Amino acid sequence: MWKYILKRILIAIPVLIGITIIDYVLMSLAGSPLSMIQGAHVSKAALEVKSAALGLNQPVYIQYLSWLGQIVKGNLGYSIKSHEAVTALIATHLGPTLLLMGVSLLVSILIALPAGIYSATHQYQKGDYTLVGLSFLGNSVPSFFLALLLIYIFTIKLNLLPSNGMTTLGANDGPLDIIRHMVMGVIVLAFSMAGTNIRYIRSAVLEILQQDYLRTACAKGIGRFKVINKHALRNAMIPVITVFGMEIPSLFGGAIIVEQVFSWPGLGLMTMNAIISRDYPVIMGVSLVAAVVVLLGNLLTDILYAAVDPTIQYR
Repeated sequence: MWKYILKRILIAIPVLIGITIIDYVLMSLAGSPLSMIQGAHVSKAALEVKSAALGLNQPVYIQYLSWLGQIVKGNLGYSIKSHEAVTALIATHLGPTLLLMGVSLLVSILIALPAGIYSATHQYQKGDYTLVGLSFLGNSVPSFFLALLLIYIFTIKLNLLPSNGMTTLGANDGPLDIIRHMVMGVIVLAFSMAGTNIRYIRSAVLEILQQDYLRTACAKGIGRFKVINKHALRNAMIPVITVFGMEIPSLFGGAIIVEQVFSWPGLGLMTMNAIISRDYPVIMGVSLVAAVVVLLGNLLTDILYAAVDPTIQYR
């Protein structure tokens, strides 16, 4: 296993470099960040001095190699807008994003797993049709629309939950205050993920339930609960783990929208502000972190395969 993990890490290095090259090229095509400060009060000479100071007057590949050299030294650069270290900015905003993503993923699993099993074991019944219909609804409703709907209901009409930020200014409620601010964001992310996962779990369990060894287990009188939750579920978890591993990139994308709507102080909100101001170092820093998280998620998925199915061997 350790040999396999080391091999995957070594393979991840050129993958990361390829991702950063694509990101840097696409970002450079979007325009220069200096265009955001152009105006009647800013002279052309001042722009040229600023461009030279930031290294933006050099070819794109030189800019990229310079940035990559700083990355090797552990320096992600400084924000063009705020002049803060990108490493410090990411460290400040990473915690809220991981909190929101982690809780949302956990809630979606707690919803999707029993719902998918129930739907598979009650195929073509009313409960099955209801859950499948809700899963399609969760997969189809846009995140921003659901977020605005929740704000209208729980904040404007019922005045039960705050609609922005992570904490209430002047309040000292501790974790309870954070939970209240996080509820609607978690609902939006978990509802979408659970909608997708219910159908995958249902399909995986249905396929396993048709296997001969499960019919034999039922015929031996092991009991329906053990047959489903011990024998069927463990074998059905392999494709399900793949789906959960694929949720990590989706969570990052969904978190950007949710954090923007709810003003959640995470990487998503910071990324949107950086994109609007064309803050190159911040955009590249966040892209690098996102790529690392996705690659680690894929590696964790492969490790979980072996935990679920002992017959899988890595070399």
